[in-house]
Amino acid sequence: MATANQISPLPVRKNVSVKASPDHAFRVFTEGVDAWWPRSHHIGKSPMKRNIIEGRVGGRCYSEQLDNTECDWGSILVWDPPRRFVIAWQVTPDWNYEPDLAKSSEVEVRFTPEPEGFTRVDLEHRYFERHGVGADILRTAIDHPGGWNGMLQLFRAEAERKA
Repeated sequence: MATANQISPLPVRKNVSVKASPDHAFRVFTEGVDAWWPRSHHIGKSPMKRNIIEGRVGGRCYSEQLDNTECDWGSILVWDPPRRFVIAWQVTPDWNYEPDLAKSSEVEVRFTPEPEGFTRVDLEHRYFERHGVGADILRTAIDHPGGWNGMLQLFRAEAERKA
């Protein structure tokens, strides 16, 4: 069985170029998260109705479920529109909510203007070792094609559709 000392501290880094301004891309990623986030990707006990990111430091990241419950999955640590934001990823390796920030990884998303009206979106999911035993399983799932890479493709399609 793995111990916290054996967990890979390597972050997961993904990026995508979006045909949109940084401001538009930032708003679609945050305010518009519900439009592109798959309903299958949540930790609630009931099917997900809506995904929400509250745009402020200390804001909640949570889903509303069809049974009218809410399920937190993160909180905003840094809010700097339209340049970047950082979320405490409060999801355990067994896909439950982790209330302790000290046991949560972080997701930083940066929006950088590029030539010809594009924005480079860089995502870094880091500090997996904070999750303790099972963190490598979580990191592997997040680094899988259906993890952040696939999520960024869904985001890009939505951002460009609404541009």
